[in-house]
Amino acid sequence: MKAQDRFIRYIHFNTASDEECPDCPSSQGQMVLALALVEEMKEMGIGDARVDEHGYVYGSIPANTDGQPGIGLIAHMDTVSSVAVEPMRGRIVKDYDGGKITLDNGDVIGPDVYEGMKAFIGGDLIVTDGNTILGADDKAGVAEILTACERVMKENVPHGKICIGFTPDEEIGRGADLFDVAGFGAEYAYTVDGGPLPEVEYENFNAASAKVTVKGLAIHPGSAKNKMINSQLVAMELVGMLPADQRPEHTEGYEGFFHLTGMKGSEEKTEMGFIIRDHDRAKFEKKKEVMRAAAEYLNHKYPEGTVEVTITDSYFNMKEKLEGRMDIVERAFDAIRKVGYEPVAAPIRGGTDGARLSYMGLPCPNLPTGGLNCHGRHETLSIKHMDKCVDMIVEIVRAR
Repeated sequence: MKAQDRFIRYIHFNTASDEECPDCPSSQGQMVLALALVEEMKEMGIGDARVDEHGYVYGSIPANTDGQPGIGLIAHMDTVSSVAVEPMRGRIVKDYDGGKITLDNGDVIGPDVYEGMKAFIGGDLIVTDGNTILGADDKAGVAEILTACERVMKENVPHGKICIGFTPDEEIGRGADLFDVAGFGAEYAYTVDGGPLPEVEYENFNAASAKVTVKGLAIHPGSAKNKMINSQLVAMELVGMLPADQRPEHTEGYEGFFHLTGMKGSEEKTEMGFIIRDHDRAKFEKKKEVMRAAAEYLNHKYPEGTVEVTITDSYFNMKEKLEGRMDIVERAFDAIRKVGYEPVAAPIRGGTDGARLSYMGLPCPNLPTGGLNCHGRHETLSIKHMDKCVDMIVEIVRAR
C-alpha cells in the first residue's frame, strides 16, 4: 500500500487531543485509531503489535542482520483541536504547476504566500476543502513509517531491530509522558514529525506554558469610578507589557516568542494561556522572568493577588542531548542524500516527542514528512515528498 492511501484513510479518524481532559489518551478517537493501527500492523506481519491502556502503540520487526543498532521510528496520532478537524474532505491536486490553488471554500493558497510550495511543483498534492486541517501533522508520519516497514519486510532489506511507536497527545505536550522507553527496545530513534524535505531537525525550542488568572472587582458602571477593577483590562495591560516584537508573527529561525493561546473573562475574572519559547536557554529563562515581573508590577499597581501567574516547563532543547550523538543525525543526512536531496539542518520552531524522549535517555532527532502549513486550514502535503520520505526511512534502517 502507498503512503498516500494510508494517509487518506487515517485522516478520517478524528484524533484531536483535548488539553482540558486529564486522561490519556485525552480523546477517544485516538484510541480508535490506535486499535486500527495495531490491526493493520498485525496484518503486515508485525506479530507483537499492541496498544497499552493509555493509547500508546508499539511493535517491532526483528533484526535479520547481526551487529546493527536497534532503531526506533516514532510518530504521533493526535492532531490539534484549535482548528476544525471534521468533516475532513481531502482532495488531490494533480501535477501542481506552481500557481494558485482555490480550495472548495474559496480560500486561495500558493507560493506567493507559502513559499515552500515551490518545492512541490510538478507533483501531486493533498489539500483540504479549506474548512479543516489536513492532519499531516502527524498522520503523514504514521503512514510513512508503516509504508517503509512494509517495504523493508517485503523486500527483505537487511536491517537491525526496528522499533515502532505511535504516541497520543503530542499536540498538548504529553506525548512522551507515559512512553515506555525501556520496553521500546531501541538504542536511538527518530520522530517522523517534521516538515518539507530535506530538513532534519535536532534543535528545538525550550518551552513552557503559562496560565494567568486576573481577579477584578465588578461594580455597576454607573457608580464604578475609583472602585471597579476590570480584570479584562488588567489582562490587556499584562499583554501590553510583553515585548510586541517577540510574538510568533514577528519572529523566525532561532528567535523566541510569547504567544497568547487563549483568553476568556469578564469584569470579575479573566484567564489567559500563553506558551513561551526560545532556543537559547538563558533567553528562555529571561522570558519567564519578564512575565513574572509584569505580574509583580500589576500586583503593586492593583491589590495584591490581582494577577497570578503559573509557569510550567514543557520540554527543553534536545541539542543538549544530541551534541554527543551526531552520528545519529549523520545517518539521517546520509539517507537523504541517497534519495536525491542535500540535507539541511533546521531548528524546530516548536517541539516533538523526540525532545522529551532525548531527555528520557532515547536520543531522537526529527525527520521530515513532506507537509507544509501544519495546524491550519491551508495545510498541504506533497505525495512525491511522502514517497521520498518512505525511501529515506528505508535507507535509515538499512544495515551499514
